[in-house]
Amino acid sequence: MTDSHVRSVTLRWQSGMRLDGGPEGGPATTVDADVATAPGPMHLLLVAIGGCSGADVVSILKKMQVTLERCDIQVTGRRAPEHPKRYQAIQLAFTLAGEGLDEAKARRAIDLSIEKYCSVIHSLNPDIPVSYELTLAQ
Repeated sequence: MTDSHVRSVTLRWQSGMRLDGGPEGGPATTVDADVATAPGPMHLLLVAIGGCSGADVVSILKKMQVTLERCDIQVTGRRAPEHPKRYQAIQLAFTLAGEGLDEAKARRAIDLSIEKYCSVIHSLNPDIPVSYELTLAQ
């Protein structure tokens, strides 16, 4: 029996600082600490934050009867200068557009994602501030 709450990935070293991996039976992702051929682990953490929060926002806006036409997310992390050089702050910049979308709905969806639903954000150390900015596009 498989526990639906457990996630697992396997990575295999390829060469240099590059590894390929992913869930068993699923697609593989390449990680390269030298960022020569693929995003590095710290970039992929930002991708995971954006992907998780973006999926939340899309789902929440759909429930709010918004017909989403655009959802772009830029995620920026400020790293500590000393090892382990962890992120000290994360900022998401959302650009959203859609029929039925207004600032209140957009902010509510983003707030719910960041404060309640995004499991990636909530897996980070709670002392890392996460902020966002919002642009409503046409």
